[in-house]
Amino acid sequence: MRTPRFRLRRGRLLGAATALTLLLAGCSGDPGEDDGRITLQFQSLAWQKESVDANKALVDEWNATHPDVRVEYVQGSWDSVHDQLLTSFEGGEAPDIIHDASDDLADFAYGGYLADLGDLLPERLKSDIPERSWETTTFGGKVYGVPFLQEPRVLIADAKWLKRSGVRIPTPEKPWSWEEFRRVTARLGDGDDGKYGVAWPLKEPVSATLNLSLSAGGRMFHRGEDGKVDIRFGKADAVMPRTVHDQVNTDKSASGATLGMGGSDTLPGFFGGKYAMVPLGFSYRQQIAQQAPEGFDWQVLPAPAGPGGLAQGVSPQTLSVAEDSPHKKEAAAFIDFFLQPPNMVKLARGDWMLPTGEEALKDPALHTEKDGWATGTALAGHLRPAPAQAVRGYPEWKDKVATPALQEYYSGAIDLAELRDRLVEDGNRVLARYQR
Repeated sequence: MRTPRFRLRRGRLLGAATALTLLLAGCSGDPGEDDGRITLQFQSLAWQKESVDANKALVDEWNATHPDVRVEYVQGSWDSVHDQLLTSFEGGEAPDIIHDASDDLADFAYGGYLADLGDLLPERLKSDIPERSWETTTFGGKVYGVPFLQEPRVLIADAKWLKRSGVRIPTPEKPWSWEEFRRVTARLGDGDDGKYGVAWPLKEPVSATLNLSLSAGGRMFHRGEDGKVDIRFGKADAVMPRTVHDQVNTDKSASGATLGMGGSDTLPGFFGGKYAMVPLGFSYRQQIAQQAPEGFDWQVLPAPAGPGGLAQGVSPQTLSVAEDSPHKKEAAAFIDFFLQPPNMVKLARGDWMLPTGEEALKDPALHTEKDGWATGTALAGHLRPAPAQAVRGYPEWKDKVATPALQEYYSGAIDLAELRDRLVEDGNRVLARYQR
């Protein structure tokens, strides 16, 4: 069993620390120690002002009503969280309560850095969050995080452009199929006069490809009875990537220039009338609401559907407890408070995302037409764990195999057969090293 270095240091220094405490006891004792108050560190990755404000307000509310267990808010960053957490785990300085994403938990869970929350969480919280969400944080039968916010991909559309074109407007009840989506984008714009039916920001193409392929019945990763995973690329897996490839290279309805962009990079062109639609994460609505020029009319549409309906993969944001925290029960109690249904709604609205909790999803504030909340909430029941959620070796496959292969395919540099060979043959060689 792994023994954290900080425990060894703590053991060696215990005698000295005790002596120092006795020496100082008559002088100036620490109030936090004298009154027995527990202090928990909560590292949050909230970054948008509304989200940060919601997080801090809930921490303040907890502290005002729990004088014996104080929570200290610590600001983290999505850009560096994995390496920062790894360093803090190894150094014995990890925060008690950890905000992260489910697709970042596997290595930490298998490495023994995160506590199993199975017996620490109340039944209220366990039953409020659907099993499909719990699957994203369950590894080896143990629960290593509480999934609480999720983000479907949607189509953000120029409403006036779509209305002028006369195309059928999709709804969650009657979405476009992938075939109809391709026909619609060709009708909306084929590059003439610099106008396109859709802009695909695919700087990071793997997540979008895997998650949206679920609607067509694609999975790509298949786990056998022996627990080992292999990669297969069948007809269903090809539907979404082939659609994008043909929009860019055959129909010219998608701009090839946006393939190397992030989502935010496409917004100036979207506002400027260059693209009729942009597939984006649901939270991008905040940027659009804040940055769209006056009079710009936009709407949220569901992503295309297939034999799998509106299914798509997600990697929810999570709250975990460090295995080395001496106050796991208190940390779990804070998580329970933090994720009470009204609080989950505040967090979701602050991040412009969807809560996982079924009670929170019923809140009227998440069912308004304004800013597309109702469309997003209608997709919640269709969200599934991202296909590669618990696959060991996935990060290497993504970085070294899938990202360059998909980028070349989408740009037209390689065909579908070569894409399949690289994803499967090269990919399975990578996974084999992790499954010996």
